[in-house]
Amino acid sequence: MYEAFGLFLDGEWRRASSGGVLEVESPVTGRAVGAVPAAGVAETEEAIGAAGRGLAGWRARTGWERADALHAAADAMRGRAEDGARMIATETGKPLAQARREWALATDQFRWHAEEARRLYGRVVESRVPGGRFEVLHAPVGICAAFTAWNFPAALPARKLAPALAAGCAVILRPSSQTPGTAMLIVDCLRAAGLPAGAVGLVVGPTEATYRPLMDAEAVRKVSLTGSTRVGQAMIRDAAATLKRVSMELGGNAPLIVFEDADLEAALDAAVPTKYANAGQVCVTPDRFYVHESLHDRFVEGFAARASALRLGDGLDEGVAMGPLISADRREAVAGVVEDAVAQGARLVAGGVRPRGFNAGHFYEPTVLAEARDDMRVMAEENFGPVAAIARFAAPEEAYGRANASPLGLSAYAFTRSARRAREAVAELRAGMVGVNSFALAAAEAPFGGVGHSGMGREGGIEAIRDYLDVKLVQTVM
Repeated sequence: MYEAFGLFLDGEWRRASSGGVLEVESPVTGRAVGAVPAAGVAETEEAIGAAGRGLAGWRARTGWERADALHAAADAMRGRAEDGARMIATETGKPLAQARREWALATDQFRWHAEEARRLYGRVVESRVPGGRFEVLHAPVGICAAFTAWNFPAALPARKLAPALAAGCAVILRPSSQTPGTAMLIVDCLRAAGLPAGAVGLVVGPTEATYRPLMDAEAVRKVSLTGSTRVGQAMIRDAAATLKRVSMELGGNAPLIVFEDADLEAALDAAVPTKYANAGQVCVTPDRFYVHESLHDRFVEGFAARASALRLGDGLDEGVAMGPLISADRREAVAGVVEDAVAQGARLVAGGVRPRGFNAGHFYEPTVLAEARDDMRVMAEENFGPVAAIARFAAPEEAYGRANASPLGLSAYAFTRSARRAREAVAELRAGMVGVNSFALAAAEAPFGGVGHSGMGREGGIEAIRDYLDVKLVQTVM
């Protein structure tokens, strides 16, 4: 499955010099689907050296030339769309329909940022000095290290690779060892697009062999992470030693407020497939459902009925609506959160067990909990699983206060038919992204990211490329 790939060093696919490998497990069967080379310290340091050489050639290209290369990469990705989708579904277990959308979203990142590469304009500022002028210029920050999680193995690398390359940076990608093949396929599309050797590198391997050399290297000037808040905090501390710039897309614990005037059926039709996409392993998925007391009982009933009707199975089978969790550890963690909630008085309305007939893999039923309290783990923490925790509220002020009580602020949602209430919710909810009657937040042209403990920086939109640029001021007097 991974035979054509490996470590991508200085423009070539390579094996690890030690011969070491990492097995990749199918979450559907619990068995290995293949093995990838495990980088050692030497390979990571080689990637850093190659990136320095690649940076010199890549940043010297004009924005138009970089745009052409990124469009060529997007063309290559479009030509391998089905291969990409099947790789995603195999490594994560997510349904093919979701995997196809993800690959298309990743392709869009290269299209969008190709065009942004053409628009890296500076500006002229009037000088107070006679005969002088200020020029504000932009330059690539340098070598970037990108660390990505397993839950979106195509979209997450693309969100980092595309803006960094558009800005003229060199990038070393360190994808999750649970889903390396998808990232490898994207990097191979960049190879096919003719980027200079070293402009893109890829290493997979143990933390001490990959993370530590990248974080310690003075030559690496920027790091970008998609991961947990705990890992992000550690990375920020490590980046401080060499004053690296950081972008962090960290955890979420999104609230959804369903106001009394909401279209109940529309809210349910949108919320259920969103909540259980990728088995709930989505940082922006709604976890905490605050439903007005006038709609609460009908919302719980409708949510549970729709959740129970979802078809579970191997994501490679057409028609499957929800696949497994990524690992046995994740399944046990989700089960523990549900058991804790029930023990504290939450009412289990649907799910809460391993589904019948699924003796292999890491499956867990779509779960609905009612009468959830804010002090329960299922509400206070990101459950990162197929668990919807529902609570009732009486007044908007109560809902806003409870929604904003979390230190995490990635996304938040509201359903209402009132334009005034919609504007109020946008103003009151503390999050980097707010959806009103919609959960569609991820798009190449829109800035994606959070506030508070959910991180800093943005991926997507015109804001993304700025995180990979240094600003240079020039004063010229003639």
